[in-house]
Amino acid sequence: MPRPQKSRRICCYPDYWSFAPDQDKANDTIIMSLDEFETIRLIDYQSKTQEQCAAEMNVARTTVTAIYDTARKKLAKALVEGRRIVISGGNYTLDNTILEEITQKGSTIMRIAVTYENGQIFQHFGRTEQFKLYDVADGKIINEQIVGTNGVGHGALAGFLKNAQADVLICGGIGGGAQMAMQEAGIVLYGGNMGSADDAVAAFLAQTLEQNSNPTCDHHSHEHGEGHSCGDHGCGTHNCGNH
Repeated sequence: MPRPQKSRRICCYPDYWSFAPDQDKANDTIIMSLDEFETIRLIDYQSKTQEQCAAEMNVARTTVTAIYDTARKKLAKALVEGRRIVISGGNYTLDNTILEEITQKGSTIMRIAVTYENGQIFQHFGRTEQFKLYDVADGKIINEQIVGTNGVGHGALAGFLKNAQADVLICGGIGGGAQMAMQEAGIVLYGGNMGSADDAVAAFLAQTLEQNSNPTCDHHSHEHGEGHSCGDHGCGTHNCGNH
């Protein structure tokens, strides 16, 4: 029997999940796994050696070499043949170094996370500094906890919520990349909400909270500085490899 494959540790989810040569005119789609993407990010983007990459991902250097070679071949094929790249899946675990303060929950408990500031739903997912977590059993809130995010960005926040065992996210504006990250993490998204965090959770439990079909950051773009993009707070900026 073959030995089970060891999971590869990745920093966080990417901010951007697909790339195409000309919108929908790509010839075909190539799937790049998140662990393959991580080797590209660490070695090519952050200029780390394969040994350093292996240490970051908690695997052997020979494993990193194999993953990296596969990822580079996929990139080359996409560039030369005009194929679309979609980042999805893989054998990975998310770094959880910022989760020590969060209480664990049982499998029968639903955990709702809300972007939080002074009792209100914070309106920019990628800039949220706190989440309020609500644990629910039998339709009733049994525990509440406010946790800090240490200033990480979009992709890292999605991983933060997955490691925090969140089942549902209620937030204001959220970019397309973060929405893809929520889907990868298996977290149900209720975006585009405003007002009291407690009231929003009560509405969710009463099944009256609506799911906005397009809860992007555009609806509050006046809050951004000129030239700001909702994708500007991910791993590339905050150097998530240096915890």
